[in-house]
Amino acid sequence: MLKEQVEAALGKIRPALVADGGDIELVDVKEGVVSVRLVGACAGCPMSQMTLKRGVEKVLKDNIPDVKEVVAV
Repeated sequence: MLKEQVEAALGKIRPALVADGGDIELVDVKEGVVSVRLVGACAGCPMSQMTLKRGVEKVLKDNIPDVKEVVAV
């Protein structure tokens, strides 16, 4: 199932975020749109949008063809 694939991919990304004092939580996966919540240091970081789009979204799209977009909620 798509949600499990996304969780597994986020597990690969999570150590880099945790190393910087943050983390990422999966909120929902609906019609190829992955909703996540950045927490900890990531929540207020000015680079969080770039991390989300160029980091998280790229990894998810590269590994899971059904992912169309990643959005922060």
